[in-house]
Amino acid sequence: MSYPVPARTIRVEQEIKRSRFITTMGRVEDKAKALAFIEDVRTEFPDASHNCWAYVAGPPGNTTDIGMSDDGEPRGTAGRPMLNVLQLKDIGEISAVVTRYFGGTKLGAGGLVRAYSGSVQQGVDALPLTERVDYFEGRVLVPYAMENTVRHLLETMDVAVGEVTYHENVALHIKAPEHEKAPLERAVRDQTMGVGRVAWESGV
Repeated sequence: MSYPVPARTIRVEQEIKRSRFITTMGRVEDKAKALAFIEDVRTEFPDASHNCWAYVAGPPGNTTDIGMSDDGEPRGTAGRPMLNVLQLKDIGEISAVVTRYFGGTKLGAGGLVRAYSGSVQQGVDALPLTERVDYFEGRVLVPYAMENTVRHLLETMDVAVGEVTYHENVALHIKAPEHEKAPLERAVRDQTMGVGRVAWESGV
């Protein structure tokens, strides 16, 4: 499965009625890393009025590896609006912490929802993305006479070749992205006139 994820950690800031809202956003591959990310921000801003957060630690649409917290703001005015923005953006493995320094003017429930959701939206707008790609390991099995032909084929595709073993056939140990699995199988069959094959082992 491939999907967009944060390419790096970013930080943006806005001021609303003298309150500072500082949004820190980055990639988290699982729940443990999400909680560590949040704790790092808390440690950086220990004197903040609130460090509200939300994360989606799996693929977009995931409903199990998610979390949120209002961190002392009125219930439902921070964490849930933040999570809603993340889920609507179809970005995976993402965590957002909005740090608030209270400026003396209360925003009301509606104002808080707009402030926290708007802060996450501001972060998403500034966030560079990259594509998460699953890689699979396997072996390309071909006769000795076809080794060079298949090596050249693998070089033209996004396939890394590791150990090569020689027994009855040549076995080239490979790692390929998910989107190249089916094309690689077809290409090996075509290049070897149906003699060669790909044996997949696992995803990494």
